[in-house]
This record gives sequence, C-alpha cells and structure tokens, in this order.
Amino acid sequence: MKILHLISSPRGEASFSIKLGNAIVEKLQAAYPDSTLKVHDLTNTPFPHLEEVHINSFFTPKENHTAELTSAIKHSDEAIAELKDADVIVIGAPMYNFGIPSTLKAWIDHIARAGQTFRYTEQGPEGLVKNKKLYLAISSGGVYSEGPMKPYDFTESYLRAVLGFMGMTDITAYRAEGVSIPDLKDLALNKAIESVTV
Repeated sequence: MKILHLISSPRGEASFSIKLGNAIVEKLQAAYPDSTLKVHDLTNTPFPHLEEVHINSFFTPKENHTAELTSAIKHSDEAIAELKDADVIVIGAPMYNFGIPSTLKAWIDHIARAGQTFRYTEQGPEGLVKNKKLYLAISSGGVYSEGPMKPYDFTESYLRAVLGFMGMTDITAYRAEGVSIPDLKDLALNKAIESVTV
C-alpha cells in the first residue's frame, strides 16, 4: 500500500494538523507494515497560483505545447501522477479564515483538470480518480464540527465536495478543534488522535 501525506501548514512542529496527520500515518503504518510513505510538504514546494499560462497549458493538446506550456503544466502533471499512484492519501488541513490554506487550494487547482481527474458526460460530471481512501487531518482554533460556529466551516465541506467531484468519495475526517480555547486546547489533539481508526 502506498501512502501519500500532504502537508499544508507552514507551522512545522507546532502544527496541530501535521501532528494529527502524522498520527494517522503512524496508525496506517502499524496496520499495514509493508506500506510505503511519501510526504509532500506543500509549503516547502508550493504550487503556483493559476495564471493564464497554466490554464492555456491545461486546454491545449499536448502535441501543440510550446516550451512555455510544457513548463507550465509540469506541476499539474506531477501532482496528478503522485495522486494516482497513491492508495491512501492523508491531507493535513488547518482552518485558515474558515477555509483551507492557499497552499492546499493551489494544489487542488493543479489536480482538478478536465479529462485527467474528471470529465463531463451526457449524464453529468464523472470523477476519474477512484478506489482511493482519504483521511483529512483538520485543525482549528475553535469548534466548527457542531454548535453555533458550524455554518462557518468551509474546510471539511469544501474538501469533501471538490475531492468527491474527482471521484474520491471514501473520505474520513478527524479534527483537532478548539486548540485556542482555554478549556479545550490541552486535550484537543489527544482527543483527535484517540478517535483515529484505520
């Protein structure tokens, strides 16, 4: 089994989403001792925000690519190949301003490509990245999975929607939440880790 761990927090060892993601990976490795792990830190090798040249490279047939378009599409091709090669994907997603970090959004913008990870049919859109298991390691300062702040959570709902659109529907989310709330912060991470089953 091939595990891909995507990190999107720039906080390093202080990051709750990284700690939670690492805990999920450790449980996967314990359950599947022969598995291999690839860690891709999106903050160390950030994907460029989409510009005109990237869009043009996506929609121009490969045989018509100029050197500029070939260079522009390289990030996307490599990310899609990495994604398709993995059996299990662990995505670390700290909540920033009610959504995901721009590093993770940029990665999504490069993998969400018509004809590559989804296609439009007469019956509607079809995801092309199938038979994957995904785990989301979400961290947030407040509590957003329930209660009065739930309507502000655009992290899990967005990831489930966009990944599901590409065919990745087997998604389990774990949350270290309330990490900035005095009564909750000391137990938030341990509570999340203890809830993990793989």
